[in-house]
Amino acid sequence: MKRQMIRTIQARGLALVLVLGAAWHAQAQQAETYPKMAPLDQYLMADGEAEIALSRSAAPESISHDAEILVLGRHGYETAAKGKNGFVCLVERSWTAPIDDPNFWNPKLRGPICLNPAAARSYLPLTIKKTEFVLAGQSKAQMFESIKAGLDKKELPTPEVGAMAYMLAKEQYLGDSAQHWHPHLMFFLPQTDTATWGADLKGSPIFGANDPEDRFTVFFVPVAKWSDGTADSVAGH
Repeated sequence: MKRQMIRTIQARGLALVLVLGAAWHAQAQQAETYPKMAPLDQYLMADGEAEIALSRSAAPESISHDAEILVLGRHGYETAAKGKNGFVCLVERSWTAPIDDPNFWNPKLRGPICLNPAAARSYLPLTIKKTEFVLAGQSKAQMFESIKAGLDKKELPTPEVGAMAYMLAKEQYLGDSAQHWHPHLMFFLPQTDTATWGADLKGSPIFGANDPEDRFTVFFVPVAKWSDGTADSVAGH
């Protein structure tokens, strides 16, 4: 049942991010809704302070208070606040999703994520590069070709041991089906069999997804509370 209800919106993205699918027909309709990149202004947040607050809400205040904060500008992500603890928080946009995701160009998507030091070193560079390529005018296909070249040349890293992220922002919007989904943790590994974590098995609380283009596997673990300490409402999903 879980497999029928959950699809992955980003292995990166996301930067990864999940899509809570109703049915494939509905997903196909979404794909027609976002056939290409919308005007850049639709992806930007006009209020920089609001983007900083949304970024910090990805993790508990005890973590995000001393994290580095990135905000999206017209030429890529920029540092809005320096950090002290090695964590990096930002709001990912739709192009961190897998290549076939119907929300890839969805300008409404906002994925607040707070990366631990290992993920900041080994996952964040993919988000930064994808964003640079997209803002430079590359198509989806061109962007993934550029990422492939960077991985082939080892100019882009693979996930380090221990790379993980918090996605506990109540105001996250992970796609038109997933919307706010659930607060969850993400764990990044080099491509591996998801069965080694018992992911997607009956009764397992872990969901797994492979991202062949970005060459890693991500595991999603839903948790009970949002970053503000309030309980997740399962009934709403």
